[in-house]
Formats: sequence, structure tokens, C-alpha cells
Amino acid sequence: MVFFLSRHRPVLNAIMLRVVAALVLANFCLAADPAGAGIVHPSDLRPADSLNQTAFEHYYNLDYDAAIQDFEKILARHPNDPFAVNHVLSAIQVRELYRMGAMNTGEYANDSFIGQAHRPAEAAQMQRIKQLVEQAEKLEDAELAGNPNNVDMLYARGVTRGQFALYTALIERAWFSSLRNAVGARRDHERVLELAPQYTDAKLVVGAHNYVMGSLSFAVKMAVALAGLSGDKDKGLQYLSDAYHGNGETSVDAGVVLMVFLRREHRYGEALQIARAIGPRFPRNYLLPLEEANLLRASGKNGEAEEQYRRVWQNGREGKYGSLHYEIAALGLGDLLRSQKKYSAAAAAYEQVNEVAGADPELLQKANLGAGEMYDQLQKRDLAVKKYEAVVATNSGNAEADKARKRMKDAYRE
Repeated sequence: MVFFLSRHRPVLNAIMLRVVAALVLANFCLAADPAGAGIVHPSDLRPADSLNQTAFEHYYNLDYDAAIQDFEKILARHPNDPFAVNHVLSAIQVRELYRMGAMNTGEYANDSFIGQAHRPAEAAQMQRIKQLVEQAEKLEDAELAGNPNNVDMLYARGVTRGQFALYTALIERAWFSSLRNAVGARRDHERVLELAPQYTDAKLVVGAHNYVMGSLSFAVKMAVALAGLSGDKDKGLQYLSDAYHGNGETSVDAGVVLMVFLRREHRYGEALQIARAIGPRFPRNYLLPLEEANLLRASGKNGEAEEQYRRVWQNGREGKYGSLHYEIAALGLGDLLRSQKKYSAAAAAYEQVNEVAGADPELLQKANLGAGEMYDQLQKRDLAVKKYEAVVATNSGNAEADKARKRMKDAYRE
């Protein structure tokens, strides 16, 4: 196994890219759908606690600080329940990924995200995540030592392993460790389905893993088979559909992952149906309506996509998303208009990011770079240079700054 991994590092990186994409989107939502009528009742959640409803509502609406406070209170009341530990773990981890700038679903529709350098994780949060993983696994392994066929503990351990795979991939960038944990999560949940075929929540991880492995080329499939890895793309999509329609704890999670994979398959209509079904349930979550705009653009419905980007932007301006970074909608709008060679309108869209107090610095750089390039296209060189200078002033040590310095020497032309 070690020989295989060292010799085929590019192959394993390609696999990890797809596995991590699935794990990230699976963690976009957590464990239930309290806002959906008739989906999951608070009494069905583990552990049984009256605070679950409020905690999940905060989580789904991207109010991670409040969600973490609630989940911590639940854990304090149920210290020996690994489900409670996993909820705290998930919330802390996704909050950190959001802070790092790694929660835009659009990045996971292709393979480019693996090389993108987001902001580094905070050391204290990294330590807390690892401590929670250790705490959860200790509880799960203790229960499984007494009863190896405890489906709830197998399922919980699979969740913990999946969370750690996400951590090691996107935060530590340790691809082999992440792959090992992702495979462990799959095997735990496959065992759950062997023991309890009706446990559809377990189909999320198994389905996602099957899809990404089944999507590899024949040659790569043969190579990774040496490492004991296999998959079936159609089976993966079916499992995700089963989990999405199963009205269990992972219904929303599976819907989000399925939506992204359907986009990869160019099945935009089906993906849009999911986005439009899930999005309205969480009015403060701007990422879902933003994904709807991305899907409309990918399907060639540029007019509808433009309307949706503008709708997300306007909702943000009206305070519907609080202090969340809805300005990414203006960046998406600018990219769309730019692709249509509407350079003046694209520049105006990019400029909107500067209107947002406390805009994400990375988004601000990208917007200023885009605006500068549009001004160059419009032969407004003075305005273009000012935008490039703003890019460098925000952060002089990244790829955007390098591009801006290049543009300051030579005007951009498409």
C-alpha cells in the first residue's frame, strides 16, 4: 500500500480531489432538516435534547457562533454521546472552513479548488477539531468493543472519520491521511447498510464515495483497485437520491452533494430542482440561492442567472444575510457579464464588492482585478491601474497581486 501511494501520488491526488469535494459538500449541511415540515422531528435527533431545533436552525442559516454555543450546551448535558460530539465538531469545522474562504460550492463543480490557497486555519481551532475527533472516536470505539454490530456507533464513527478526512484534506492538506479516513468512513457506513439496509442515512457517504470512484477513467480505476478502492457512478447517484428522499438525518446533506454531482453530469434541471427545494428553507443561507445562479449559468440560462445573482445581491443589501459575505454574488454577476463581453456592465458588477463594509479581502481582490481588466478592455487605462494598485494594497503576496503587477506593466486584453 505504501509503495502504491508513493509511486502513484498524482493518481491519488486526483482521487482525493473528488473525494474531498464530496466530503466538503456533505458538510455543508449537518444532520437534519428542522425547517422542513414533516422531515425530521427534534425527538428523532441524537441525542434527544430540546435545544436541537434551535441549534440546527442556527447552523443551517450559517450562524455558526450561535450554533456552536447551542451544540456545546447539548454536549455538556450528554457528554458520553458521540452524536453530540460530532455536532460540535461539524459546526466548528465548517465555521473555520467558511472563515478560510472554502465554502463556495461553485469551486467544487470542477477540480481547480485543490490548488487554491485559502486563508490558513487558526491553530486553536485546529487543536479543538483534533481533540473532538479523538473524543468521539474514544466513545465510539468503546461501544463497538462491546458490540461490534452496534449500527448507531458504526454510523457515528463513520461520521467522525468523514469529518477528519475533511480536516486533513482542506486544513492540513494531508491527502493520503484524508483518503485513509474517507475510506474508513465508507467502510463503517457500508457495514451499517449490511446490518440495517433501511438505515438510509448511511447512503450519503457510501453514495458519494461510489460516485467519485466510479467517475474515474478506466485506467485510473484499474490503478486504484490495487489500493482496494472501487466505485460505481450510477450506484453512487442512486444512493444519494435514496438518502435525499429518505427523510432521514442526512436528507439535506445528500441533496446538496447530489446537486453538485448532477451539475458535473450536466443534469442541470435535476440539480436546479434540488436547489430550489432546499434553498427557501434557510432564508439567511445565501450559498444555496447562489448555487442556483451558478447552475442557471452553467445550463446556459444567462438571463435567469443574471436575475438570480442580482436577487442574492439585493437581499444582502437589504440585510437578509446579516454580515455574511453575500458580495460573492456581485463577483459571480461580473464573471457572467464578462463572459458575454458586456465589459462595462461587468466592471460595474465587480465595483459593487467595494460597496460592502467588511468585504472578504480575497473576494475584494478578485473583484478589483476583474474591474481593472474590464477597464483595460474599455481602454480606460487610468481606472484600470487604480484597480490593480488596490489589489496589491489588499495583499501583495498572492496570485491576484502577481497578476495585478503584471497588468500594471502591460494592459490586459482578451
